[in-house]
Amino acid sequence: MTGGRCGMDPHTMEKVDQILSEFLLKKEELREVMGRMQQEMERGLRLETHNEASIKMLPTYVRSTPEGSEVGDFLALDLGGTNFRVMLVKVGEDEEKGWKVETKYYMYSIPEDAMTGTAEMLFDYIAECISDFLDKHQIKHKKLPLGFTFSFPVRHEDLDKGILLNWTKGFKASGAEGNNVVGLLRDAIKRRGDFEMDVVAMVNDTVATMISCYYEDRSCEVGMIVGTGCNACYMEEMRTVELVEGEEGRMCVNTEWGAFGANGELEEFRLEYDRVVDETSLYPGQQLYEKLISGKYMGELVRLVLLKLVNEDLLFNGEASDLLKTRGSFETRFVSQIESDLGDRKQIFNILSTLGVLPSELDCDIVRLACERVSTRAAHMCGAGLAGVINRMRERRSQEALKITVGVDGSVYKLHPRFQERFHKIVRELTPNCDITFIQSEEGSGRGAALISAVACKMAACILTH
Repeated sequence: MTGGRCGMDPHTMEKVDQILSEFLLKKEELREVMGRMQQEMERGLRLETHNEASIKMLPTYVRSTPEGSEVGDFLALDLGGTNFRVMLVKVGEDEEKGWKVETKYYMYSIPEDAMTGTAEMLFDYIAECISDFLDKHQIKHKKLPLGFTFSFPVRHEDLDKGILLNWTKGFKASGAEGNNVVGLLRDAIKRRGDFEMDVVAMVNDTVATMISCYYEDRSCEVGMIVGTGCNACYMEEMRTVELVEGEEGRMCVNTEWGAFGANGELEEFRLEYDRVVDETSLYPGQQLYEKLISGKYMGELVRLVLLKLVNEDLLFNGEASDLLKTRGSFETRFVSQIESDLGDRKQIFNILSTLGVLPSELDCDIVRLACERVSTRAAHMCGAGLAGVINRMRERRSQEALKITVGVDGSVYKLHPRFQERFHKIVRELTPNCDITFIQSEEGSGRGAALISAVACKMAACILTH
C-alpha cells in the first residue's frame, strides 16, 4: 500500500483514541438514557402530557394476535422508504404447524417527484403499482382484503383509519399530513376504477414485524426496526393507554421513539458530529435519537469523524479528497464492509481508494476504529431504548422475571457484521430479570400487514369469497 505513515504510531493512535473515546458510553450513561426513555414513554401514554412528550406512544388498535386460523388470500402493501412492495399472501392450513404462509411480491421504486409532489400524485402512483401487480398475477377480478404497512408517524383512530402526523425519510408529498392515509389510498383506487380493494388494516412496519414473528414464536410481543430508520412497538397494558378507552387486555403501541430527544433528553450525549448531521438534514431538530442509530445517518457520522481526524493531522497526511469532503459520500454500507475486513485491510483500502484517498496501513486501521466506535455507540444507544421498553413491560405486568421474544427487521440489524452481537449483549446486561430471545423477521413488513388483515377480517367476521 502506498501513502502516509506505515505501522503503528503509538503517539498518533493515542490522539486518535482520545478523539474517538467520546463515542464510548458507560453503563451508567446507558441506564440514564433508559430511564429518560421510560419517563417519556409514560408521558406519551398519559392524556395530559401526550402532546408535549417526545415519544408519542401511538395506539395501533392491534389488540389480538393471530391464532393461525385465518385462511385465504390477502394483499399487502409496504411503504416505508424509496422502495414500495406489493405482495400477495396466501394463508393456508397446515397439519403440522396449524397454518402455512406463502408470499409473492414485486418491488416498485418510487420516483422523486411522487415523493415530493402532491399526496394525490403519490397515491395515484401507488394505485398504478397495485393495478400492475394484479395484472401480473391475473387476480384483478378478485376483491381482496388489503393490509397496508405504512412506516411513518400516524395517529390511529381505528385499525383502518390513521392520520399522518408528519413525513420522515425524505418524503415531502404535500396534502398528506393531517389526513387519513387509508382515505387517500381508497380515493386513488377509486380514481383509477379498474379494480376494487377492501382496505381493512393499516400498520406500522414495527407492528407488522412483531405480528409476522409471532407466527414463528408465540412469545413475540415486541417489534423493532433498525434500518434506514429506527423504531419499536410492543404490547402495552390497556389500562395505561389513556388515549384509548378500555381497561382489559393489551394493545400494541407504536412508540415512535426515533423522536426521543426533542425535549433535550439527549443533549449531553450528542457530539459535534451529531449536531452537524442534524443541522444539514431534511428535518433539523427532529428524530434526534434515530440520528444517533439508524442507517440513514451512520455513514455520514463516520465521514465527519474522518474529516476531524484529517484536520487534526492524524489521518491521510492531513489531506482529504474532494469526494470525502462531499456530504453523503461515505455510505453506511461502507461501515459494514470496513468492519467485515478480514485483517488484511484490502476491503478498507479499496473503499478508501474509491473515495479518492490512498491510505497507509495505519490510515486503514484508524478508519476501521472510527467505524467501530460509531456503530458500537449506535448499538448501545439502541439497546438502552429496547431495555427500557422490556423493563417497563416486566414492571407493568408485576412479574419478577419476564420471558419475551423480540422480532427485528432492518438493514443495519441484518447486514452489519457486529451490530447484533453488541446490541444483544447490552440489552441483556440492562435487563437482568428478563429472558430475551431475538428473532429476525423474514418478509416482516408485508407479511405482517397481511396477517393483521386476516385478524381484522376474522374480528369483523368478514367472509372471504374466492
